[in-house]
Amino acid sequence: MLKRVVIVLGLAITLAVPFALRPRQSGATQADDTLVIITPHNEAIRHEFSLGFREWYHARTGRTVFLDWRMIGGTSEIARYLEGEYVASFRNLWTSQPGRAWSSDVQAGFQNGRLPADASAQAKEARAAFLASRAGCGIDLFFGGGPYDFVKQARAGRLVDSGIRALHPDWFAPAAFPRDFGGEEYFDRNGLWYGSVLSCYGILYNRDALARLGFAHGPSQWSDLTDPRYLGQIGMCDPTKSGSIAAAFENVIQQQIELRLEALRIANPGSGDAALTPRAVREGWIAGLRLLQLVGANARYFTDTSQKPPIDVAAGDCAAGMCIDFYGREQQEAVRRRGSERLGYVSPEGGSAYSVDPIALLRGAPHPKVALAFMEYVLSLDGQKLWDFRTGTPGGPSEFALRRLPVRRDFYDEKAWRAYRSDPEVDPYSQKAMLVHHDEWTSMLFSELSFIIRVMTEDTHADLASAWKAVIAAPEPARGRALAVLQDLSAVDYDQALGRIKKGLGSKNQVDAVVLARDLGETFRANYRRAEKLAKSGP
Repeated sequence: MLKRVVIVLGLAITLAVPFALRPRQSGATQADDTLVIITPHNEAIRHEFSLGFREWYHARTGRTVFLDWRMIGGTSEIARYLEGEYVASFRNLWTSQPGRAWSSDVQAGFQNGRLPADASAQAKEARAAFLASRAGCGIDLFFGGGPYDFVKQARAGRLVDSGIRALHPDWFAPAAFPRDFGGEEYFDRNGLWYGSVLSCYGILYNRDALARLGFAHGPSQWSDLTDPRYLGQIGMCDPTKSGSIAAAFENVIQQQIELRLEALRIANPGSGDAALTPRAVREGWIAGLRLLQLVGANARYFTDTSQKPPIDVAAGDCAAGMCIDFYGREQQEAVRRRGSERLGYVSPEGGSAYSVDPIALLRGAPHPKVALAFMEYVLSLDGQKLWDFRTGTPGGPSEFALRRLPVRRDFYDEKAWRAYRSDPEVDPYSQKAMLVHHDEWTSMLFSELSFIIRVMTEDTHADLASAWKAVIAAPEPARGRALAVLQDLSAVDYDQALGRIKKGLGSKNQVDAVVLARDLGETFRANYRRAEKLAKSGP
């Protein structure tokens, strides 16, 4: 009996100690005001903006505020959650009116920002009713993600004008906060969302691992990752599971199109861009896919989360990985705090456009005034300092250096702040070689591109890696012949992507997408096996 009592007592202590030692936190019932935010941002960002906003808010209002962060996953999970909540909310509003029955027409119509002219009268009525309503999801702000996600939410009608531009019109002058830059929108023309911080893409690499592989220096361009010495050493993420990595891959394609256009300009001095661009787009599309195919051939694995490759590079499990800039800098900062400089990060010059992570007020927000105050803080220079100031500096973060680039252009004009910044040498608005993103080249194929890369590299990886290994070992001219077969991408060229592939993925019958993936996979596997056979056949 005594033995059982001791065991039970030990278990009780084990369970109780974490609760007893956890830091005291102010809850919603102890604060004057509450703010509910849904976000994919990490704990460091949530922590620093909670502390910063609470102090800022109290200094201006004399009131305390509780920040209720909702973390349910990445932007894809957030999008699904918001859709479900708004459908339920609007359904309750719609059916509360006598004579209004819920139907598929109503459900499809109320959240369709592109209702066709021949849409039913009921669908149009539902859309108008939703846009005039305060249907909500119990959440005030959507904070973090990519512009693509916010454009979709705005089109569905779930975002509303917060009033921040009317409150601070001087903030949104081109010299302070440009409307767009490098082909990317930095805030919505109707005031439905605003970029809060900049993001770009790059390569995190482990200097110790590179030295072991025989590299004298780190990579500087995307094409460097096709080096055969990286075989089995690259951490990769599935672009159909991560919108950020899909955008990084799109940047690779955009850069190759731009390079091809520049080459065509030189070769055809009498021709204008209007005549040269269609050819450049098609040739650059193939060149970019071939580059990504070989990076995929060098992959150690493909993961569902974009945070895994940087972690594995830091641990030495991979030599390099493509990642969002702040994931790379975050890992670099973590190992630097432990006294190591083994990690390097580079955003390829001319190979990555700067996009924004927006913030937006959600329709039916329960605390709109507090939400506006938070947006005001995030977009003020006080809030912008948190992104790139070092810990312990005036106005900087308390515990975590976030290593991100502020969106406000006038932030970089403050020369005195360079001494406080984590990355004082980086100014995205004055870079020499900048990738200008052209929506008309690839944006309409964003989902198709991710699908192609997944089928071409991940679904068929065993055959691709085996063929690539054989090609690397083959002598010329067998190597050249085998590589040409391995990189035969006629099945996924630009016109195929716009035609057969787009049609298959856009079909209402989900079986069509499955059949398309199967057929393309079989085509690639056949190419890879044939390439391996050619490589091993000798000169």
